[in-house]
Amino acid sequence: MGRRTAWWRAGARRGRPSARARVAAAAVLCTAAALTSWPAGTATAAPIPDPDASSPSTTTSPLTTTSPSATTSASGDDSPSGYAFAPGALPVDGASGTADAPLVESGRTYRSSLPESEKVYYRLDLDGTSNAYVSVTAVPRTGGELSVTSGIKVWMQNADGRSCSFETASFGASRSPHPITTWGARTTAPRDAVCEDAGAYYVVVERSGTTDTSPGAWDLELTAATEPRLKAVGATSAPKVWDSASPSVPTGEAEERRGGAGFAQAAAVGQGVWRTDIAPGQTLFYEVPVGWGQQLSAAAELGSSDGPTGLAPGALDLALYNPVRADVEDASVSYDGRQKTASLDAVPPVDYVNRYAFSDRVNGMRFAGTYYLVVHLAEGVADDFGDGPFGLNLRVGVKGEVRGGPGYAGQSVPRNMFEVAGQGADAPADGGDGGGGAGGGGDTAMTALAVAGIGGGTAVLVGLGAWTVVARRRAGAL
Repeated sequence: MGRRTAWWRAGARRGRPSARARVAAAAVLCTAAALTSWPAGTATAAPIPDPDASSPSTTTSPLTTTSPSATTSASGDDSPSGYAFAPGALPVDGASGTADAPLVESGRTYRSSLPESEKVYYRLDLDGTSNAYVSVTAVPRTGGELSVTSGIKVWMQNADGRSCSFETASFGASRSPHPITTWGARTTAPRDAVCEDAGAYYVVVERSGTTDTSPGAWDLELTAATEPRLKAVGATSAPKVWDSASPSVPTGEAEERRGGAGFAQAAAVGQGVWRTDIAPGQTLFYEVPVGWGQQLSAAAELGSSDGPTGLAPGALDLALYNPVRADVEDASVSYDGRQKTASLDAVPPVDYVNRYAFSDRVNGMRFAGTYYLVVHLAEGVADDFGDGPFGLNLRVGVKGEVRGGPGYAGQSVPRNMFEVAGQGADAPADGGDGGGGAGGGGDTAMTALAVAGIGGGTAVLVGLGAWTVVARRRAGAL
């Protein structure tokens, strides 16, 4: 969502063009709750939810735990931005340099802030074998002034100050205030000679394009996750051939499904057509379970307006994020009062070796789990077409049968992050649906269970346990 640019290091520095034409990018996290009274920067991390253990907490995602003491507003929003932050997010103050950088741990969600003209630093302590991913979401206040280049920059650096990754996200031509997300990574697969050692790593966050931008700090939300190494090293190149034809999306009667106000509040959907209303300036979040070997497609259709005519540039944006909330691709269209559709280009079936590809929309499809579809309607639509709301149809396709995973040597943090319900990462690739196969058209038992088990944006799969989440963009071949 929005516009993104990035370069990544995978053994050697590699530049890349943006995934689509962009002026300078996206959204992150959430179900709302008021913050607890822990002092910023000194909070003790809550325990990682264990799906095999009973707990008084309510788990909404691997990175989101609602404690009995947490409070949530009636609207699910505790921010003047209209963004629902993850319940239980730990308050932390980013430091002005690496010496005092606070620790962020895998499996946790943190809430912080980003000054207008300063860098902030956070620390991760990593081993020498796992892939580590960090997502950063900046949340400007609704109604603020933004320039085309307004956004954020994020680095992942080692202890010697060398960059493992760099990425930017901006609001683009619409200049519409909404959560934007960028992310960073330290990878050992693909191997990164500069950033493969165990030790301290730093996430550096800074605003960009501050000229002609409303003053004041932006809220931040950060998540961190790790992916274990494989038991046995396999192929180290991406598939050369996959079905890259323009995907077909489902038709038929739409089912009402209200989107959430953030990642942690995302409404669960699967194969089908889903209808809701969206207002100018609003961002809606949906989640889709996608197993190893399955191929996802999606399109967002904005309904026609009977009001005045005009043109709102970049009005409707649809973005796809993977389980660590890294962006895979996005599509946007302008709006002139007639019905418009933002359709994602074809992405490959989920495969571990996709990570060795150069293209974002290929290497982003590197693991199974919960994928996210995020829809934003630009604030400027109201100038010509009124406050709405406007009708929105989200068409989602999930094609192919679930197969076995790549064979991880350990557990992800959060647990079971790269799985879908009923299909563990090490399940045998027997060609069956594993309880979650998508018999050709993607109309799966897994999807039926997932959708039926949703309440208030929380996925509860009865008898199968909770299926998990997390996600955003990168570039180059990680």
